[in-house]
Amino acid sequence: MAFSFLQYEVAARVATITLNRPEKRNALNGLLVAELRLAFKTAAADDAVKVVILKGNGEAFCAGADLEYLQQLQKNTYDENLADSQELMQLFQEIYQLDKIVIAQVEGHAVAGGCGLVTVCDLSYAVPEALLGYTEVKIGFIPALVAVFLVRKIGEGRVRELLLTGKLVTAAKAAIDGLITTVIPATEIKAHVAKVAASLCNEASANSLKVTKKLIGTVLDLPLEKGLAHAAALNAATRGHDDCKRGIAAFLNKEKLTW
Repeated sequence: MAFSFLQYEVAARVATITLNRPEKRNALNGLLVAELRLAFKTAAADDAVKVVILKGNGEAFCAGADLEYLQQLQKNTYDENLADSQELMQLFQEIYQLDKIVIAQVEGHAVAGGCGLVTVCDLSYAVPEALLGYTEVKIGFIPALVAVFLVRKIGEGRVRELLLTGKLVTAAKAAIDGLITTVIPATEIKAHVAKVAASLCNEASANSLKVTKKLIGTVLDLPLEKGLAHAAALNAATRGHDDCKRGIAAFLNKEKLTW
């Protein structure tokens, strides 16, 4: 499958989606958002894919919106801007709710919409030199879509600091705040992410990963009693799944199981 603004490849049950506009610092525009949606849909539909890695070519992970794209948005009608916003909304939601685990490999700055991409990934690893943040308020815009996900991820207090000040933070600070998983040296990050992806592929049930990810994404929306009832129902359903039967049998027989 040919893409103009990204690269897509699959190896060892891992799909790697690479933003490929290094001359534009992998900035987002309508076409790149559309290609990202297609790439994630392709990974979702591929039974040979269990984990997805999202990364960027060049010095930046993603610098947010393309300048030409921002200029065009000023000329749009409200309805055109709403339709465009909904495209980015769908991309964030599709990554957040994807049945497979998504890992962000952040080897450069992730700003505004680029940091939004990191926010909706399940796991994220960044080099120490990377700066992350949501700078929208500094240009009279708002970080509307990402706020919905970020509040769930790191809590209202930290979100207020990040979104209202618009300041960029170091990868170390982002890790402390829970925005990213951890910081990995640049010389080690590729191997580290590959190791995490391989571990997920080989040491965890695909069904368990899918159901657990969905559970994490839904329990916050439910009152305590309904959340517990939902969890109990998922627990019971999972016990009847073939993966669970295989896993328990291997555990009881002290056999090493490769998923």
